[in-house]
Amino acid sequence: MSRPLRIAMLTHSTNPRGGVVHALQLADALCGLGHEVAVHAPDPAQRGFFRQGRAKNISVEAAPAPHNVGDMVEQRIAEYVEHFSRTAHAFDVFHAHDGIGANALATLKERGMIRSFLRTVHHLDVFRDPRVQKRQEHSITAADALFVVSPTWADALQRDYGRAATVVGNGVDLGRFSPNPSVTDAALRARLRLGRGPILLCVGGVEERKNSIRILRAFVGLRATHPDAQLVIAGGASVLDHSAYNRAFQSALDEAALPAGSLILPGVMSDAEMAALYRLADVLVFASVKEGFGLVVLEALASGTPVVVPRIAPFTGYLGENDAAWCDPYDVSSITNAIQHALTPARDGLIANGYAVAQRHGWAVTARAHLPVYAAIAEPAYA
Repeated sequence: MSRPLRIAMLTHSTNPRGGVVHALQLADALCGLGHEVAVHAPDPAQRGFFRQGRAKNISVEAAPAPHNVGDMVEQRIAEYVEHFSRTAHAFDVFHAHDGIGANALATLKERGMIRSFLRTVHHLDVFRDPRVQKRQEHSITAADALFVVSPTWADALQRDYGRAATVVGNGVDLGRFSPNPSVTDAALRARLRLGRGPILLCVGGVEERKNSIRILRAFVGLRATHPDAQLVIAGGASVLDHSAYNRAFQSALDEAALPAGSLILPGVMSDAEMAALYRLADVLVFASVKEGFGLVVLEALASGTPVVVPRIAPFTGYLGENDAAWCDPYDVSSITNAIQHALTPARDGLIANGYAVAQRHGWAVTARAHLPVYAAIAEPAYA
C-alpha cells in the first residue's frame, strides 16, 4: 500500500458498551499500525466519547432519541446518512459496528456515494419491532464483508444467512487494566461505601441478556454464608428499552429485602473508575445468557480479578477449565456455587490463569486481522 488507509468507523453510541469499546480500541490499534481512523457515533448531547485515544473521535449531530426503539433506529440512520453525504469523500474504508451504522452505509452505497462497506457483528438480538428486525437483517445481507469477534457468531451467520465472516477476536489494554493499585481505588471504595466484602461485580447494567435477576438471587443465596457481601452492578447505558425487565428486577429486589448498602447501582462510570472497580471486586459475575465475546471478562482478568462465566459459547472458546469459575446461567444455585468457588483458595489459580489469558489477547493482533479485508474493498480514491 502506497499510503495509510483512511478508515471511517461507525458505532451506535459514545457511551461505554462492549461494541463501542471494541471500536475505539481497534481504531487506536490501527493508528498504531500507521492508518488514519475516525470513530463516529451519534451524540445528541454533544458530550463526546467516554474515552479519548489515538484515533480521531467524531460526534455526529443527532436529535434526542424518540421513546420508540424503531423510530430511534430510523432517526439515527437518517442522521448518519446526512453526515456522510457531506464527508464520505474523506475515507477509503467504511466499517460499521452495529446495524444502525451499517444501514446508513447501505443507503449511501445504494445512492452511489460509496462503493462498499464492512460490518462487525458483535452479537445478534431478536427484536419485537419488525422494522428493527428487518434493519438488523439488512445490515448483514447488504454488507460487502463481515467480521465477528468469536467463532460462535461466524457459525450463526453462516447458518442463518449463508454469509462467511472473518473472526477477528477481541483484546484488552494491559496498561489501562492492571492488578497494580492506583490512588483511584481508595477514593472509589469510599464513594461506593464498599465494606470488607466479598465484593461481587457485574458490568452492563440491569438487562435480561445480562441475566441480572438470576444473579441477584444467586447473591441472596451467597449472603447466607457471606453476610457482608455486596453486589455492584455497574453500567447500563443502552439505546434499547429495558424498562420491562427493570420492573421485574425491582420486584425481585423487593422480594429479597436486602439490607441497605448491599446492592449498589452506580450507573455508568468513568474509564479510570472502571479500572479501579475491577481491582476492588473479589469476583466478576458475568453469567450472561448471550454475548458476542464478553470483553469485560478480559478486562477483569487483566486486573487480577477471577470471573464467573456461563459454560456456553463464546466463553468456552477462549477460556480453559481452570481459567474461570463456570456456571449454568439458568440455574441460580449453580451461579451461587461458582461464586463460592471463586472465593475459595482456588481463586489464586484462577487469578494466575486468567491473567495469562488476558496477556494472549492484544489489540494489535485484532487490528491486523482486519487489514486483508480492508485492502480488498478499499474505495477507488485509495486504490
